Amino acid sequence: MTQSRGLRERKKAEMRARLADVAAVLFAAHGYDAVSVSDVASAAGVADQTVYNYFPTKPDLVLDLADEMLEHSRRLVAERDPGLTPAEALSDLVHRDIDHFMRQDPLLARGQYPTQSVVSDVLRRYALQFRHDQADAIAAALLETDPALNPLVARAHAGVLVTVIQAVTDRIGAAISTGGDLQAVARELHADAEATLSDAAENFRATQARSAGSSRG
Repeated sequence: MTQSRGLRERKKAEMRARLADVAAVLFAAHGYDAVSVSDVASAAGVADQTVYNYFPTKPDLVLDLADEMLEHSRRLVAERDPGLTPAEALSDLVHRDIDHFMRQDPLLARGQYPTQSVVSDVLRRYALQFRHDQADAIAAALLETDPALNPLVARAHAGVLVTVIQAVTDRIGAAISTGGDLQAVARELHADAEATLSDAAENFRATQARSAGSSRG
């Protein structure tokens, strides 16, 4: 029973990955806006409903991991070591994303989130809504770990962190889209992300100190 269920889950995962790859190839060739779910189904040799079974909406073909990404970033902040700032807790995630997308198959990468969210106005709106929700989640995590923070200050700091993440993603997408020197861009991004996150960490420690002083007063 367990073996059979494991086989079904593996086949479902393989189909999901195949559909996502087929969609990425089509988006790379024609752009997100010009490709329909029916186009993806036809290219994959399956019925439209099969695609919808795995990806309920067209944006899910690009943003299907958004909820997982949001929860992961929230958890990194909520469960961080007390000695770490939120920026430091998210630093490894940012640097891993840079390496991950820069090492992707160029054909697939042009059809994936970083690139398509730069070139498609439709998808851009979904992406920015996701970042808004991500900032809300990180702000809520901050208020759990640092209840002395002013809620608006927490939301502002979360907004800064998400802006950094999105800016990195945009530069990755632009570099892939234009066929730039990805290794050179990656080196610049690592350096810029480190500088920006370090600045955010310093600002957060200063904010913590002010909040602690206000509480004692």
